[in-house]
Amino acid sequence: MMQAEAGAAGNTIAAYGTDLRLASEALGGGLGDAGPEEIARLAGEWQALARSTVARKAAALRRFFAFLADEGLREDDPSGALPRPGTARSLPKVLSIGDVDAMFAVIAARQARVPADPLDLRLAALVELLYGSGLRATELVSLPRNAVAPDRPYLILKGKGGRERLVPISDRARAAVAEWRAHVDSARAWLFPSGKSHLSRVRLYQLIRALAAEAGIPPERVSPHVLRHAFATHLLEGGADLRALQAMLGHADIATTEIYTHVDSRRLVALVNERHPLAEALGRKGR
Repeated sequence: MMQAEAGAAGNTIAAYGTDLRLASEALGGGLGDAGPEEIARLAGEWQALARSTVARKAAALRRFFAFLADEGLREDDPSGALPRPGTARSLPKVLSIGDVDAMFAVIAARQARVPADPLDLRLAALVELLYGSGLRATELVSLPRNAVAPDRPYLILKGKGGRERLVPISDRARAAVAEWRAHVDSARAWLFPSGKSHLSRVRLYQLIRALAAEAGIPPERVSPHVLRHAFATHLLEGGADLRALQAMLGHADIATTEIYTHVDSRRLVALVNERHPLAEALGRKGR
């Protein structure tokens, strides 16, 4: 149902499956028949977990019991005993433009080495697409070999929930992809092949962290998703429209995109303090 009717992404289905299996084990395999008391007791064991984790587990169970009720497999729904903690939306980690420049400087130095290493070309294409187009890690590693066309400044992606979106591709990214693709066997299905499939998200994560360390940036501050955040934050700082940013990131709800306005607010506060006429008057008074 989650896949066919709700159009849930593979990662969402996997997370729900894990949560349901763990809940079933905690209840001795009796999750489908559990009453409000058992569910409340189960939820009590989640107290030490983060609010976001509790919210996800509760959502998985609510969906499960709603499904059982819809299918006529049980007449009641015990999910009222589940907590509703809400989620604390934290600000995303942010890289400065200087940080990103340092990472690209490392890539340029690698590409200048003789003899050239094709894997440096792959790294350049990966980072150009992450930072230049805001792709999700899964979307990036699973790109088909010919997804990025040399004469087309965009690609059409199917992201979370099966929603399609148009993603602009910069001239730099297209050039980097073209250089890398020349080293990819034309018989391979993926732009970033690895083994019998494509590059894994875990390997992408490792490559990005190693690059950050080489650029003098604490590796724990950097990940593929942080580069996606940098794409969004720097575009917004440059004057991008919030709706356009929502479309490029593939957010179903603009409330998700609006978190970047909180990040950008720091720049706005600094702007007011530095440029507002009252700030100038205060400076003169101080002199």
